[in-house]
This record gives sequence, structure tokens and C-alpha cells, in this order.
Amino acid sequence: MAQGRSNAAIAERLVVTERAVTKHTANIFAKLDLPVAADDNRRVLAVLAYLNR
Repeated sequence: MAQGRSNAAIAERLVVTERAVTKHTANIFAKLDLPVAADDNRRVLAVLAYLNR
């Protein structure tokens, strides 16, 4: 995600399904308390949270 890869690209690299990647990213967003918002990009916010830890 931090490398800007799509779910499909992440799934291919990890040899898992795209659905598995979607579930894991949803769990990450939930743990970071990043709700769906029209004016926010949760993927970017998750990476920033990781970098600022």
C-alpha cells in the first residue's frame, strides 16, 4: 500500500486473492479509525499513520 500498489498488485505479489487484500485493508482502516469519507483517501492516511508511529 505504501508503495502505491493496487489491491490486485498487492494480491499478486503476496500470492493471495484480491478479496483477502481487501479484507486486510478494511481491518487496517478499522484499527486506525479511518472511516469512509468523500474528502479523504484512507490508503494515504493509513500510510501516514504508519510512518508517524
